[in-house]
Amino acid sequence: MTLRASLSRWWRRFFPEKSLGQRGEEAAARFLRRRRYRILARADQSGPGELDLVALDRKTIVFVEVKTRQSQDAGHPAEAVDAEKQRRLTRAAVSFLKRHRLLEYPARFDVVAITWPAGKRRPLIEHVKDAFEAVGDWHC
Repeated sequence: MTLRASLSRWWRRFFPEKSLGQRGEEAAARFLRRRRYRILARADQSGPGELDLVALDRKTIVFVEVKTRQSQDAGHPAEAVDAEKQRRLTRAAVSFLKRHRLLEYPARFDVVAITWPAGKRRPLIEHVKDAFEAVGDWHC
């Protein structure tokens, strides 16, 4: 094995390539920070489901679902946030608010839809503010 191949294997072992979803979440966080959002949590799995990003937009807590696709051949990425996904996100968000004693603050759900074609350095990012209302059977 050559030195180059050995170093390459070592590099991939300690710095594995990020998945499309991970790259999308990082791009979404950068996008929101540039718009003066403060990122409070990333990939929060401590409740009944995962919250991609939790951010603060002035005094509003924003639960951000990030959907990343290589193309829109199967539809717009935001279309993947269907009614069932909205119910799961609502449960996770209420759990987050209760856990952190933030129930008195206004909250909303946003979707960041990312289209990132293979081989492109920069994705197309679309931010859908107030994408849906809290849904499902939940109690504060």
